[in-house]
Amino acid sequence: MKTENENIILQKAKAFAIRCVKLHQYLQKDKKEYCLSNQMIRSGTSSQHVRRLH
Repeated sequence: MKTENENIILQKAKAFAIRCVKLHQYLQKDKKEYCLSNQMIRSGTSSQHVRRLH
């Protein structure tokens, strides 16, 4: 059973990953910045907690 603190961490990790994906989309679509946006998507979604949510 997960404790309340683990659930909060998972929620925050998921929210952060979603924000990183949105930033990645913005950088590629509006700013035409591909190198930085690709690194952002890799680093922002690399957490083990986020991977378990998928």
